[in-house]
Amino acid sequence: MTTYIIYVITIICLILSFYKDKVKTKKALKKALKSFENILPQFIGIILLVGILLAFFNETFISNLIGDSSGIIGVFASLIIGSVTLIPGFVAFPTAALLLDNGAGVTQIAAFVSSLMMVGVVTIPLEMQYFNKKMTIARNVGAFVFSLFVALVIGAII
Repeated sequence: MTTYIIYVITIICLILSFYKDKVKTKKALKKALKSFENILPQFIGIILLVGILLAFFNETFISNLIGDSSGIIGVFASLIIGSVTLIPGFVAFPTAALLLDNGAGVTQIAAFVSSLMMVGVVTIPLEMQYFNKKMTIARNVGAFVFSLFVALVIGAII
């Protein structure tokens, strides 16, 4: 129901924007479409990858690897996987929901998503171009530790 309310509000705002300034609204819609076209291949690729992985790895495998019973080893596995994975946030959250539905633990998924958003192992070379090596490593290590903290707190609460 909430989704429909958001759609209605969006359509109303779009109509108001179009009424106020047709040129700017059309320009904004063209930019939005271009942005959607740029994001779509990544989104489809990740969804296909997750779908294929879920087809090969059943709930038991996922539960053993990153389920509640995997404990701290599963949390660290999730932290490492999240740290080296480069996917956008809008794909990470549906992926996390799919993993939760297929036996992953809440603490492990919190570790995965948190490290995915904050730690950037793949982007370290690029980051070093803008910051120095020491700052880049300090930021990534700090983000990794904070991701562990977040996962443990979420696991304790839920």
